[in-house]
Amino acid sequence: MITRDVSRLLPGIAVILLGGGIAHLLSTSVLGVNRLILAVAVGVVLANVVGVPEWAAPGVATHNRWLEVGIVLMGARVAVNQLLAVGPMLLVLIVGFLGFSLLAVEFVARGVFDVPDRLGSLLAAGYAVCGVSAVVAVSSGVRARSDEIAYAVATILLFDAATLAVYPVIGRLLDLPDIVFGVWSGISMISTGPVVAAGFAYSEQAGQWATVTKLGRNVFIGVVAVLYAFYYARRESDGDSSTRAELRHLWEQFPAFVLGFVLVAGAASLGVFSPTDVALLERGYQWLFLVAFVGLGTSIEIESMRNTGIEPLLVVLTALLTVSVLSLLSSMLVFG
Repeated sequence: MITRDVSRLLPGIAVILLGGGIAHLLSTSVLGVNRLILAVAVGVVLANVVGVPEWAAPGVATHNRWLEVGIVLMGARVAVNQLLAVGPMLLVLIVGFLGFSLLAVEFVARGVFDVPDRLGSLLAAGYAVCGVSAVVAVSSGVRARSDEIAYAVATILLFDAATLAVYPVIGRLLDLPDIVFGVWSGISMISTGPVVAAGFAYSEQAGQWATVTKLGRNVFIGVVAVLYAFYYARRESDGDSSTRAELRHLWEQFPAFVLGFVLVAGAASLGVFSPTDVALLERGYQWLFLVAFVGLGTSIEIESMRNTGIEPLLVVLTALLTVSVLSLLSSMLVFG
């Protein structure tokens, strides 16, 4: 059974490996553009021009796992002492803007654009925490319909693509310090993949700070999912919710790869890895990111984005612009 499952994934994995190789060659020998951005572009072309073959789809869909493994390995390069020095302020920014983002999207969705409650909650969780993963995580708790989930996912993917393209350009125009760009993108962009891609497209240090900041948001996915489940269960008084069930749901939604990142970073800070080991791990996560971003690009379907209603787009756009400006100013004030 295991052998059959692996063989089913191999063709798609070969496709994204090939795409990563093409992005690398184009970056180094032809275009001179950051290879991670090119990897996303290769995936977009594959999905929207060629089409992902049915036989490759299962393997291509593993791109999130490659990204998670890469993030774990990246722990070996994180400057733990520097993180600890600014940790309290970074945590305050993460938690503060996460809460603000949730409330802002809920308010704009219900009070301004009259978006249905459940769709507004999906958008709020998706924007505030970690994109599509958060939408899926809270969908059962809010009793969302399949069309509402599809609208929320399409909206999130549209802004993932837009921010991935725009953020590095803004960072260059403003000449932002690496740490400011990393924290800003980690707080105000949406999904983990685009955050990591934008950060490393800007610089190695910016990529590390963007990833760490984004992971700080990701760990709240379970908490947010449980809070929404409690809220809708209490509001509708259907009596099918229990504290034990919700706590189990919280643990199930917790991004376990974050623990791996923390363990590797801790081991590196204790001197477990030699300089050669660290160099190998760094090379490893860079290639894992390259392959993962090809798969990420295949999730950007232009036709689906065209069919997304205008109201969800306006809701997230309003929140994105507000949080982006405020978090940029806050990041410059604290880390600039």
